[in-house]
Amino acid sequence: MDTFILIAAVLVSLAIGALVGMAYRKKVAESKIQSAENEAKRIVDLAKIEAENLKKEEIFKAKEEILKNRSELDQEIKERRGEIQKQETRIIQKEENLEKRADNLEKKEQQVEQELVKVEEKKQEVEQLYVEQLNELQKVAALSQEEAKKILIDRVEKEMVHEEATIIREHTQKAKEEAIKNAKELLTYAVQKCAADHSQETTVSIVALPNDDMKGRIIGREGRNIKALETLTGIDLIIDDTPEAVVLSGFDPLRREVAKIALEKLIDDGRIHPAKIEEMVEKAKEELEQTIKEEGERAILETGVIGLHPDLVKLIGKLKYRTSYGQNVLNHSIEVSNLARIMAEELGFDAKRARRAGLLHDIGKALDHDMEGTHVEIGVEILKKYKENPLVINAVEAHHGDVEPQTMEAVLIQAADAISASRPGARRETLEAYIKRLQNLEEIADSFEGVEKSFAIQAGREVRIIVKPDKISDDEMTILSRDVAKRIENEMDYPGQIKVNIIRETRVVNYAK
Repeated sequence: MDTFILIAAVLVSLAIGALVGMAYRKKVAESKIQSAENEAKRIVDLAKIEAENLKKEEIFKAKEEILKNRSELDQEIKERRGEIQKQETRIIQKEENLEKRADNLEKKEQQVEQELVKVEEKKQEVEQLYVEQLNELQKVAALSQEEAKKILIDRVEKEMVHEEATIIREHTQKAKEEAIKNAKELLTYAVQKCAADHSQETTVSIVALPNDDMKGRIIGREGRNIKALETLTGIDLIIDDTPEAVVLSGFDPLRREVAKIALEKLIDDGRIHPAKIEEMVEKAKEELEQTIKEEGERAILETGVIGLHPDLVKLIGKLKYRTSYGQNVLNHSIEVSNLARIMAEELGFDAKRARRAGLLHDIGKALDHDMEGTHVEIGVEILKKYKENPLVINAVEAHHGDVEPQTMEAVLIQAADAISASRPGARRETLEAYIKRLQNLEEIADSFEGVEKSFAIQAGREVRIIVKPDKISDDEMTILSRDVAKRIENEMDYPGQIKVNIIRETRVVNYAK
């Protein structure tokens, strides 16, 4: 029981203590809260005071900034106004200057108009004086204006002719001095190395007979043998009083050669009758084909040209039986090939192309009896057919000036062809063609004004022209020689070159009495 009471007392004590403690803590807490509230109020008041101070301070600063900006703006406005006033002042001054200039221009325009009037008056006076002086000059000189103009033009033309002739002479002399020595040496060297004999063939061949009795056997009974031979070969046999000889006449050299070979074989065999004649003609054709092939191969070996088509080799061999002005075309082609090669080597050009073009340049003459066209056109067509080098074809086409040469080798072919054709003994002409060429030379020379007489001399290698001294001056002689040479080049065909020699002579005759 006591324990219970004790416990109860203790619990009551604890409860009372707890209540007292709670009351005390409450009071303490309230005291702290009050203190905190007071402190917070104090802090708020201080903050308000500080904020108010800051506000005032910021307002003051803002006012100061506004005042400062306003002052700067006022200063800037003031400066701008000053500049505007200066510009206005300048504009006013410029306007005043422009007005002054306008006034001055108006005055000057008036002065210019006055001067123009005076100039026009002076011009009229000068024109009047010019007309008067011109009339006076014409009276004094006894010449009209047109006559004086004509005299002046004639004088100018003479001076121009003199200057032109002087320039031509200077350039010609300079070119000769630079080129003639080297050209002579080169051509002489080439000609010396390639000098060759030329057979002068005609349209007839002569076959020697062992005796005159053979003529009857060739003719045969009722002329059957000679008819058979002429029919098979296309060649005329002329059997006349010529002792121990038969003449074969025909334009085609190949047919004439077949007839000659066949007749020689018949004479050697001794049996002459139509069947034997036919057999011998066939053998002669085969032999001629072989000879043509061998001649073509010989030409190739002599010139060193390689890679030719076999048909071209045969055509080259045919040139052995073709002549031009009495010059054998095969020998001429070989000579041109060698000449072109030598000159190309000396000048540093393509020697292989030069000798190839030289050998082929007249290949058209092998077929010009069988085809239409010039030998140049035929040759070009043949070479194109066998796909020759285009530069070689151009050299062949240009060797008579039909087209412009594209290479220096083509020019050398022209030179070599002229050398081979024109050197002494290379060619011969018929009397009729020779006389015709001389007549043409003289006719061309006589056709020019101021020519008194002309003479074709030195077998047509030179034309000598005598001019009238009162119509042709020394300077005009230079131009006349050039014009005559050009006319000859354009209108005539001739081997080599023709010298145009002009002579002007003034004679004065008087008599002592």
